[in-house]
Amino acid sequence: MMIRRFLFSLILLAAGTAAGQDYPIRPVPFTDVKLTDRFWAPRIRINHDVTIPIAINHCYRTGRIDNFLAAGKKIPGPFRTTFPFDDSDIYKIIEGASFSLQTFPDPALEARIDTLIEIIGIAQEPDGYLYTSRTIDPEHPHSWAGAKRWEKDPSGSHELYNAGHLYEAAAAHYQATGKRTLLDIALKNADLVLKDFGPGKLAYFPGHEVIEMGLVKLYRVTGKREYLDLAKYFLDIRKGGEEYSQSHIPVTEQTKAVGHAVRATYLYSGMADVAALVGVPAYVNALNAIWKDLLDSKIYITGGIGAAAGIEGFSAAYELPNLSAYNETCASIGLVFWCHRMFLLTGDVQYMDVLERVLYNGLLSGVSLSGDRFFYPNPLESRGNHERSEWFGCACCPGNVCRVIPSVPGYAFAVTGKRLTVNLFMDGTASVEMNGKAVELKIQTEYPWKGDVDIVINPEEHSAFELAVRIPGWARNESIPGGLYQFRDFCDSAWTVELNGKQAECRVENGYAVLERKWEKGDRVTLRLPMPVRRVYADTRIDADLGRVSLQRGPLVYCVEWPDMPGSQVRHIVLESVALLAASFQPGLLGGVVAIEGQAKFLSRLDDGSIAQKQVPFKAIPYFAWANRGPGDMQVWIAQSPEALRLPVKTIASSSRISGSHSTRELSAINDQEEPANSNDHNVIHYDWWPLKDTLQWVQYDFGKTETISRVSVYWFDDGPWGGCRVPESWTLHYLDPAGAWKPVAASSSYSVDKDQFNTVDFKPVQTQALKLEVRLSKTHSGGILEWVVE
Repeated sequence: MMIRRFLFSLILLAAGTAAGQDYPIRPVPFTDVKLTDRFWAPRIRINHDVTIPIAINHCYRTGRIDNFLAAGKKIPGPFRTTFPFDDSDIYKIIEGASFSLQTFPDPALEARIDTLIEIIGIAQEPDGYLYTSRTIDPEHPHSWAGAKRWEKDPSGSHELYNAGHLYEAAAAHYQATGKRTLLDIALKNADLVLKDFGPGKLAYFPGHEVIEMGLVKLYRVTGKREYLDLAKYFLDIRKGGEEYSQSHIPVTEQTKAVGHAVRATYLYSGMADVAALVGVPAYVNALNAIWKDLLDSKIYITGGIGAAAGIEGFSAAYELPNLSAYNETCASIGLVFWCHRMFLLTGDVQYMDVLERVLYNGLLSGVSLSGDRFFYPNPLESRGNHERSEWFGCACCPGNVCRVIPSVPGYAFAVTGKRLTVNLFMDGTASVEMNGKAVELKIQTEYPWKGDVDIVINPEEHSAFELAVRIPGWARNESIPGGLYQFRDFCDSAWTVELNGKQAECRVENGYAVLERKWEKGDRVTLRLPMPVRRVYADTRIDADLGRVSLQRGPLVYCVEWPDMPGSQVRHIVLESVALLAASFQPGLLGGVVAIEGQAKFLSRLDDGSIAQKQVPFKAIPYFAWANRGPGDMQVWIAQSPEALRLPVKTIASSSRISGSHSTRELSAINDQEEPANSNDHNVIHYDWWPLKDTLQWVQYDFGKTETISRVSVYWFDDGPWGGCRVPESWTLHYLDPAGAWKPVAASSSYSVDKDQFNTVDFKPVQTQALKLEVRLSKTHSGGILEWVVE
């Protein structure tokens, strides 16, 4: 362990020491933090025992490992997976496993990683190039790659992206084991990139950022200044591209969070690294402006970012829908990276406030409680159309989960000069060096369920320094920095700090309670954070949240989910502002969580068109825990009055039983009476036949009684240009005659297939108990339906 601690310190500080410049604040490495809590420690264990092993197994099962073997000519055959960046999944898992090995020494896992590294080395070309798609078939590489190395990286080859994750994994593996096996592979590749790129050489900017952070880590390991200079070079040549990849204008001129959210956060993290190590004020100015734009109008209450599914990225200001919220798990992880770097650069509490929000909400929801299923998007509303998956074709998120979970303790503490900072509250111990002397911190807390935090300071000998304890924004009546979401009910239960059982004399400085003294062994600082249930309201410019409220307790955002509500209905609930709410720990619920309970109103539309309402029990659970009891309705933002609900009058279609040729939960979309704004409106759910194409498909309404019908209207789903669904080639309508035979209607108008509108067909009235809509899908794309109206 001492060797590993030394290696971590070397990686973290050697380069900065050599250059005389680095982040002014130094994190306490996670290797020096031992958790014993009931929240994070079990999750870190599950990540080691379940998530990392199954991720490795999936890489074998899906052909990712075989790609390396085929590139090394150990097995025959083509590139076996879908994306050219599939190589990176293995690197991320190795990075996560390397982190985990430092907490849980595991010879079997270490041996598995050694085998993977050997396979990676087999695939590397003699000059260091490592990109399995091209090496397997140099004449016919992946369609996203160019005929020449690197030339299509700005548009999507991901050669430099793969390299960046390789470098990060290599640094982590060297830190964990002291072995140079993966490090030597990474350095050989990095030296090739150095040879090919730089002033007077190639000037292709990385299409998907991450190599900048990877190069900085190699610089920290080796002290080789050229790696740091190349990271800066890649940042400085970003121009002439698109907003999607943050290459539309030079990084120093950027002021808005735009484009693909994961790429963006990786870029901003790389800029912070280089700014810290080189000193680039223009980078910091740009980062400050982008951060303000993010907090002002582009972040969700859960800390999720990147609302738009089509680009996996940022929408326009205040465009934050709930049902279609994308909020990629990888984007939350990238935001954690960026927040932590900005804190190390500035010491500003707002970055740790946002980091905590993301960790406990938008990030943690990305993995199931069992550790073996994953969300790619993390919406704030579901109608049963979201469920975690075992794996993905594009599997970046599981690998990222593998590497971030074991590193969480490393965000808790930091040191600068004579100040020791406590940022996150987790039961356990931390070993810190202050002024050349060892200090042990023992944290005792049941956070995030309870707000009392005991910090016992055990210095090696009497030692004078400042202890700065973060007072979370939510305890300072600030829901989130920036004011996009606010508490309206001012909490008069103030936080307090005690020293050895008495009220402490401390100063409040930028969100921190600072105690300065000569510390003795056994000194105890107690932070008491009241945790009332708070109602949160969104900026009125966020249309999706108008007339609605969300609930927060401590750092946790809450949601209502189908198993806890009468009839599994959450969309018809009204939580009035006067409703009393109480929180209690429920050990049998979702592994043990604090739930919020009270009374709400349940509204329903009666057959005569009137609205009935009744009092029902109300329960909300932490957002991170949703979708662990099966798919169903969920929402974070709850109506405060009947006016915020949509209760349409029943129609023939909405009262029908639906069936289809491709049976999915989304069948209910076609008669939910939610009219879309356009054919690619993800704010309403849709039914589709993906991945089928060039086939005859159908949907059917059974009325349960005889109805007279003379018109139908269909709104086609089409998510072009990025998605796989288009309007169909053609369609026809059939009715069930009294003899039980299907017959075509006698249409008096054409069967149109237009986008962004209802396609209406009038026909000779028929009396029937069922209608069937037959659809001939496009030869090249699948198709779907947003709404089917019957008159």
